[in-house]
Amino acid sequence: MAEKILAVRTERLTRVYRVARKRGQPPQERIALQEVDLEIYPGELFGLLGPNGAGKTTLIKILTTLLLPTSGRAWVAGYDVVTQPEAIRRRINMVAGGESCGYGLLTVRENLWMFSQFYGLDNRTARRRIEELLERFELRDRGDSRMSDLSTGLRQKVNIIRGFLTDPEILFLDEPTLGLDVNAARQIRSFVRSWIRERPGRTILLTTHYMLEAEELCDRVAIIDRGRILACDTPQELKHRLQRDAIFSIEVTAFPQHAKLLGEIPGVRQVHHRHHNGHLELDLILEEEGVIGPVISTLTANGVHILTLRKREPTLEDVFVSLVGRGLSEAGEEDLE
Repeated sequence: MAEKILAVRTERLTRVYRVARKRGQPPQERIALQEVDLEIYPGELFGLLGPNGAGKTTLIKILTTLLLPTSGRAWVAGYDVVTQPEAIRRRINMVAGGESCGYGLLTVRENLWMFSQFYGLDNRTARRRIEELLERFELRDRGDSRMSDLSTGLRQKVNIIRGFLTDPEILFLDEPTLGLDVNAARQIRSFVRSWIRERPGRTILLTTHYMLEAEELCDRVAIIDRGRILACDTPQELKHRLQRDAIFSIEVTAFPQHAKLLGEIPGVRQVHHRHHNGHLELDLILEEEGVIGPVISTLTANGVHILTLRKREPTLEDVFVSLVGRGLSEAGEEDLE
């Protein structure tokens, strides 16, 4: 029996950028991807999570033949990204959140028809799919509006339609709900789920900054940081790995030295914080439940008032923090990608 072709496969994939420095100084090398090994199966909705600068966009650019690797190899639908880019381009499409879509002077329908011709769709199929997708995204009444007259959210919906219009074998969604309101993002997630469910064998690679989106949609998730894959598994299995730890959420009054002091307590694995309504919310990953005692003692000794305290089950956000050391919402290095 012939071996089933993977949707995406990489072997020791590496990409190094040469970054210009001050005049007269040699350029500095920066590693965006470092020996990435990845396998994505046909029919899978695969998530890629990582902070800014982690290598997500660089990886997608290589897989969509927009960027050459420095070393290593990658295949998409069984074709080599370096030697067979045309074969790959006929089988994929890509949507990036926040990017402009089409020409402002053309209407929504005209823009979508133009993109369909770039991909070689026959006229009848193109017009049928355009109308079906406009109806699905509640944009039929805006089909004759100029793109320049649409809001940012509506333009992003048109951008999403463009990605699905060609019914690609493999679709790359790079932050597709970035900047959208709750209802628009929910509508897009619903469509993504139904699209891949109704088309066995189709594959989606999704990057997102929204943990709940990844947990809701993805069959498997890879966490990437500093160009390396740190973990790859189902969201449930990734969370299961943390169940041996104790996770507490504590809401406290202002505590400027929380990270340093709490991080020095034996048994405290991670301290993650966010500000909310003038208070500080702390998420702590502890080696065992008993470590919460010294944590509370440290807080009260520093004059901190504990407003709420609860133990909870691990989330995908907790997994991410335990591996990367910070949450997606926390500032990291400037994104090179």
